[in-house]
Amino acid sequence: MGDPIFILIIAILLKHWLLDFVFQPPWMWMNKGTYGHPGGLAHAWWHGVATFTLLVFFTSVGVAVALVVIEMFIHYHVDWVKMRTNAVMGWKCNKHPEFWWLTGFDQFLHYLTYVFAISVVVSGG
Repeated sequence: MGDPIFILIIAILLKHWLLDFVFQPPWMWMNKGTYGHPGGLAHAWWHGVATFTLLVFFTSVGVAVALVVIEMFIHYHVDWVKMRTNAVMGWKCNKHPEFWWLTGFDQFLHYLTYVFAISVVVSGG
């Protein structure tokens, strides 16, 4: 339980839950389906800043910055595709299981970016 990488994994997953669900204001989540909207960009930036704050304790600043740029790019586009797909398909949380399947897949893709980042840190990046 005291392994630093285990602590990093838990911290990143906690960060993700807090920023994607608990503290994400409506102006972010309501606008992630509009490409280039400040709400979606700010959301990805917010994730990047928080991830950088965690990674910098485990790797160099340069590696942390590179990983965060990758995360922000992927996070923004995964969220945009999810929101656009739900809008185009008309999937609603209270009527369509596909809404939830897509939400779960969105989260899975975000977690994969963290697996990648942590693997780079563990390998000495």
